[in-house]
Amino acid sequence: MNADLLLAIDQGTTGTTALVMDREGQTLSRATEDFPQHFPKPGWVEHDPEEIWASVERSVARALGDQFGPSVAAIGITNQRETSLLWDRSSGRAVHPAIVWQDRRTAERCLELRAGGHLELVRDKTGLVLDPYFSGTKLEWLLRNVGGVREAAIAGRLAFGTIDSYLVWKITGGAHVTDVTNASRTLLMNLASCEWDPELLELLSVPRAVLPTIVASAGVIGTTKSFAGLRDGIPIAGIAGDQQAALFGQGCFSPGEVKCTYGTGAFVLSNIGVSPKPSSAGLLTTVAWRLGNDTTYAHEGSSFVAGAAVQWLRDGLGLIRSAAEIEPLARSVSESGGVVFVPALAGLGAPHWDPEARGLLCGLTRGTTAAHIARAVLEGIAFSVADLLDAMGAVTPLKRMRVDGGAAANSLLMQLQSDISCITIERPKELESTARGAAMLAGVGAGLFGSPTEALAMSRTEHTFTPEMSPDDRNVAKRRWSSAIARARLPG
Repeated sequence: MNADLLLAIDQGTTGTTALVMDREGQTLSRATEDFPQHFPKPGWVEHDPEEIWASVERSVARALGDQFGPSVAAIGITNQRETSLLWDRSSGRAVHPAIVWQDRRTAERCLELRAGGHLELVRDKTGLVLDPYFSGTKLEWLLRNVGGVREAAIAGRLAFGTIDSYLVWKITGGAHVTDVTNASRTLLMNLASCEWDPELLELLSVPRAVLPTIVASAGVIGTTKSFAGLRDGIPIAGIAGDQQAALFGQGCFSPGEVKCTYGTGAFVLSNIGVSPKPSSAGLLTTVAWRLGNDTTYAHEGSSFVAGAAVQWLRDGLGLIRSAAEIEPLARSVSESGGVVFVPALAGLGAPHWDPEARGLLCGLTRGTTAAHIARAVLEGIAFSVADLLDAMGAVTPLKRMRVDGGAAANSLLMQLQSDISCITIERPKELESTARGAAMLAGVGAGLFGSPTEALAMSRTEHTFTPEMSPDDRNVAKRRWSSAIARARLPG
């Protein structure tokens, strides 16, 4: 068999999925292995790195089976981005459990840094904000709180990395690298130069010796060595954090092209071109990918609650028995009957940034039915994403949006999104854009594709949604939404 298949490893927060894909984007085999999260204290979230690694080995072995191993030409990796760990360079063993992106143990330290006047420095250099979400204060915590770690790090005996770094180390037997998208989420990388920033390292007391080499998102950075039954020498040729991989996998290669991943929350990234433009609306500026010496940047924003709102209807209110029931229920009415739902069940993210805001259901009358509420929930998800798109469009005019994630299968939600945002939406045949992006990057990096455009053959649009709502109706709906947002932000 010719070696022309791509192995994508999608290492997520609760499990690892391995996919074998051909050059046309067809998924030939897929396997997922779950692993537990650990919660040692309130607000703390950890992973056992060995459990992560075991899930990677098992999922890859299952996906390959007895058939596909000899045909794998290259490997792409995509990962939960900010989860961080330190390991011993000699043994490969972690010195402490991995600190997960959700972990809040460094919240006080972030407030201290803000009070010290460092927010603008961090924002200007990294495009990020001081928040425990990002990797830098996690690493600082490990260096401060785990016995003997700082001394070992300064001496060069320890390696730091996000999950991409850890997997590359294990798969190759010792390559210590991170791709530029993951590095851009650490609070330690200068967004303009794509290098570790000495001033930021000093701010967080991070020794340079512990950090990996920053590499491009596509290109051979190491080869397999005794990994999951594969032959040695298969190149790892593509790496990107999960949201950036989805942006690439959706073929958003031009400024103004945007993708939204509808999961528990909704993650929106827009391509802003070759300059890291700041946003005045609270959006993050991040690296989208780097090919050779050419860096593409993105704006990122998230709505904390998307699919979680549907789960709330099911588990909290009992209005539906399964998530799939919401679409036919919402379609049974032509509009929400004046009901508005603000999905601030975990506060409001960009562009409002109000953690004290709370969910709101308003406009109820005696005539309100479960169908009206179901439709209002879908509209609330769409409006939250529309707010992000408005903020992004103020910097870079938007052309179209491509969608993925479980809730993107809801055609009514996609039509509402197109109507409210007044944007064309394209939904691919396969919604696993994150893994596809990793495979596409690997294909470019290994030379299977001559360019990103050629790699786009792996992505096929299944359905296009175009705006059908009249401008007058859209304006009325937006005014109603703005009023509801203001109410959700009132104290109490």
